[in-house]
Amino acid sequence: MEGENKKYITSEELKEHNKPGDLWISIQGKVYNVSDWAKDHPGGEVPLLNLAGQDVTDAFVAYHPGSAWKYLDPFFTGYHLRDFKVSEVSKDYRKLVSEFVKMGLFEKKEHVTLYTLSSVAVMFSIVVYGVIGCSSVWAHLGAALLLGLLWMQSTYVGHDSGHYEVMSSPGYNKLAQILCGNCMTGISIAWWKWTHNAHHISCNSLDYDPDLQHIPVFAVSTRFFNSIKSCFYGRKLVFDSLSRFLISYQHFTFYPVLCFARVNLYLQTLLLLFSRRKVPDRAFNIMGILVFWVWFPLLISSLPNWGERVMFVLASFAVCSIQHLQFCLNHFSADVYEGPPNGNDWFEKQTGGTLDISCSSWMDWFFGGLQFQLEHHLFPRLPRAQLRKISPLVIDLCKKHNLPYRSLTFVEANLWTLKTLRTAALQARNLSNPSSQNLLWEAFNTHG
Repeated sequence: MEGENKKYITSEELKEHNKPGDLWISIQGKVYNVSDWAKDHPGGEVPLLNLAGQDVTDAFVAYHPGSAWKYLDPFFTGYHLRDFKVSEVSKDYRKLVSEFVKMGLFEKKEHVTLYTLSSVAVMFSIVVYGVIGCSSVWAHLGAALLLGLLWMQSTYVGHDSGHYEVMSSPGYNKLAQILCGNCMTGISIAWWKWTHNAHHISCNSLDYDPDLQHIPVFAVSTRFFNSIKSCFYGRKLVFDSLSRFLISYQHFTFYPVLCFARVNLYLQTLLLLFSRRKVPDRAFNIMGILVFWVWFPLLISSLPNWGERVMFVLASFAVCSIQHLQFCLNHFSADVYEGPPNGNDWFEKQTGGTLDISCSSWMDWFFGGLQFQLEHHLFPRLPRAQLRKISPLVIDLCKKHNLPYRSLTFVEANLWTLKTLRTAALQARNLSNPSSQNLLWEAFNTHG
């Protein structure tokens, strides 16, 4: 009798509610109106807009603990999805999440944050002593190299704390984000959340994933040559003569550009924090950035001459570029697509858009757990200490549903990425060819 009184809408009708001010989603077949609440969403408005008008159950399960379900009731429209279906892949994925919850894996963090923060504190002390307490140029170079490693480890804590609570309370967790992100690295946690949540939801979408949108410097697909619109930034990614020139040599400039990638991150941070966009905890973020821009210039100014100062900055940036490289290796040569993410193929899109980096367990600290990129994308709330343990289960699930699970060595991942960049670079040089030949090239060389 209860089923007869239910009100239903179809998936096509749900799709009509897919814009700001009219934003509906479905979770487990129940339809919710989150139009007014979207701007207050802790994960930002972008993930909701990207998945608007769809069933988002898999994404909701991936990003929210069980306690989040009780907050949905005020947004329930009274409608259910008439043609609601769950794929076999999604059934198995949700079952795996449920098993991890029962095993308590989401709570087993194994003191990784404590160890990492302790190592960051020790490294920072050594860096300061190496610059101020030593006069040897080799000691200064060693301090610069260690600072680059410190930035990497501090970033991993910031990354972890953005996905789940690494501290004993939400307040301390926010403090860890500001200290490890803003104060220590000069990169705003607010900027990171804004872009990173969009990346996870729209993994490897050319027009929705900001982590692939590097025009005019890099292009991982020739589809960028059509000057596609970035739905994240709200502007066209113009492929002009400058873009064509730079991308034509991107497989040569890739590593040198990464050495200066931090400069762009500093700029992006400032652009966001001083924009008109709504930024959570804007004041705390700005204060944290100011802390960085006090201690870092002071540290550099303590060096005896400009030659050593330039050496110090370049060396620290070069070491930290390994982390920027890792992020590129995980996605640049994976499958790409155009358009918004589809809530009904969450698992498939994550497997298609990610690559793992195989390494020994003793190297997990160096990669921060992100070498298990697919595992992290499927279970973003899972502490990094558990990613290696659950990897065999993910492999089995991919095999069961005939989905890709790609785990490459560090060298292999670099070669794959360079091949992807070279393919697009050669086509950028070849744009004067007849359109039919360009279409043939596109057919054979575009991922996804």
